[in-house]
Amino acid sequence: MLRGHNAALVLDLLRAAGEGGISRLELAERTRLTPQAVSKITARLRTEGMAEEAGRRASTGGKPRTVLRLVPSAAHAVGLHLDRDELTAVLMDLAGTPVAVRTVPFDLGAGAERVVETAAEQVEAVRADAVRLDAGAVTDTGARTRMETGARTRMDTGARTRTETGARTRTDTAPGARDVLGVGVAMPGPLDHTTGVPRSVTGFPQWEGFPLRDALAARLQLPVVLDKDTNAAALGLTLRGPGDSFAYLHLGTGLGAGLVLGGALYRGGHTRAGEFGHQVIQLDGPLCCCGRRGCIEALCLAAVARGEPAQAARVLGAGAANLVELLDIDRVLLGGRTIVAHEECFVRGVGAVVADRTRGSAVPVTLAEGGAHPVAEGAAQLVLAPLFGHGLGRRS
Repeated sequence: MLRGHNAALVLDLLRAAGEGGISRLELAERTRLTPQAVSKITARLRTEGMAEEAGRRASTGGKPRTVLRLVPSAAHAVGLHLDRDELTAVLMDLAGTPVAVRTVPFDLGAGAERVVETAAEQVEAVRADAVRLDAGAVTDTGARTRMETGARTRMDTGARTRTETGARTRTDTAPGARDVLGVGVAMPGPLDHTTGVPRSVTGFPQWEGFPLRDALAARLQLPVVLDKDTNAAALGLTLRGPGDSFAYLHLGTGLGAGLVLGGALYRGGHTRAGEFGHQVIQLDGPLCCCGRRGCIEALCLAAVARGEPAQAARVLGAGAANLVELLDIDRVLLGGRTIVAHEECFVRGVGAVVADRTRGSAVPVTLAEGGAHPVAEGAAQLVLAPLFGHGLGRRS
């Protein structure tokens, strides 16, 4: 266990150093390990193909120091976002860079077996996309297909499918069967991430008790991690920024929150934290898909459907202000398809309500920074983060 912990410390520093790399002496100083221990760990990482030499750096005395860096293409993880009406799959390298992304129409209520099969097909497809993108292939399979590197790519195959690459595409990123460490799956909750079993998913009670994690792992023959969509996004965001306390509010086909308290993802003692959308703020309000009336989610979605995003922003702001007052958080981050479609309106509207109702606490409300697919990318981090010594949060 200690050996694994030390290797994770070294890997994390290699990743943080980027292309410029870091010397063994610096690794020893920052990890407080002995130079001999660092040499053994880095030798093993080089043998496994996860680290490589990045040149030499001038020394203040003695011979120049050899600099090491992470090899991002040494391994990958797949992240899946199972939304109510679409599925996004992202293949991510060790540096957290998306190599390929696919988005396809999807029905979360199609039945567990069909969902497992569709998810498995998209995992295999996004891996195949990465190989084709790496080769710079241009194919025609009866429909128009463009393969581009370093730019957005669209594939039309009877149903909308997007394949994208990140800004940097290496010539050695084609993933084979053995270099995918696992698959992270993010979906609406409630669910139990420890057992990988959904509970009574809001609007889809038929999911309750189905062993989704184990079923998909058996189908793919790969390790699988399951978590709530907003938790996955919050994990990805906290890995990008400082270890503070924030709420990530995601408004798309539904509304939920991912909570990071004191730098750690917070799920609650029963893994139900973040069911933000089902706060009742209007006792005689419209019926929500959860069975209650006047939930923030129902009010927000109804306002958007009427073409009133400003009203939706005010409702969302009321809920955000409740969170700020209750948890004393430092930031509110906004994301999700609905918010992205009306960015300025939501940032301004939610921010104004939070400022008004939290007695001048000056909590910033901003759009969540990061990738274009925060939930899917966060799902991939469910697999990658432990490799670098980052825990997946706390229950309470």
